[in-house]
Amino acid sequence: MRAVTVTLSIVAHVIGVCALIIAPLLATDALPEPRSATEFIRVVPLVPPAPPPVRRPPSTAVARPDAAPLTTPEGIAPEPPIEPLPDLQPDNDGLITFGSGNSPIIDFGPPPPPQPPAPPVHVGGEIKSPVKVVDMAPTYPAIAKAAHVDGIVILEAVIAEDGSVTDVRVLRSIPLLDAAAVEAVRQWQYTPTLLNGQPVRVVMTVTVAFKLR
Repeated sequence: MRAVTVTLSIVAHVIGVCALIIAPLLATDALPEPRSATEFIRVVPLVPPAPPPVRRPPSTAVARPDAAPLTTPEGIAPEPPIEPLPDLQPDNDGLITFGSGNSPIIDFGPPPPPQPPAPPVHVGGEIKSPVKVVDMAPTYPAIAKAAHVDGIVILEAVIAEDGSVTDVRVLRSIPLLDAAAVEAVRQWQYTPTLLNGQPVRVVMTVTVAFKLR
C-alpha cells in the first residue's frame, strides 16, 4: 500500500513538472521584448518667444534752409544787384565815415602797433661772417695826432638784412679815437647774411686800427 502511494505521488510530480515545461512552449502569445539597457530620450528645444517690436519716436529733424531742394523749382528769380560800398574817409582819430553828411561812423580803434624786429643773430657756427664790400678808412683826429695816440678800437656792429651797418657799440675804447672809428664803421657795407635762405640781421665784432706814421 505504501509503495503504491509513493508511486502515484512520483507520477503526479512528474506530470506537474512536465506541464510547467510544456505549457509555455505551447502558448501562442508573443513574448515581451527584453528591456534595453540604453534608452534614447528626445529633447525638444524650447524656442523663446520673439521680442516685442521697438517703437521708435517720430523724427524731429529740422529742415535746413540751405539744403538743396529735392524738386526743381519752377522759377528762379535773378539775384539782386550788389550795391558798391561807399567811399571810406578815415580821420586822424581812427574813425571811418561812410559817405558824407549824417552817414554812420564806425570806430575801428587805433591801428595795432608794428611788430618788433627780430633780434640780430650772432655770427658763428652755421652763421658765417658777411663779406665787406664797401670800406671806409677812418679820419685820424688832429688832437689824437698831436697827443701821439694810436691803437686799435674794438666795436660791435649790427649788420642789417641789406648789409648796411645800423648800430655800432664800442667794446674797447680809446677815448680820442672812438668817435672816428664809429663814424667810419657806419659807412661800411656788407653782403647780406642768409639763414635758411632768408636774409637776417647779424651781430659781429669789428676792429679799426689807428697808426701814426
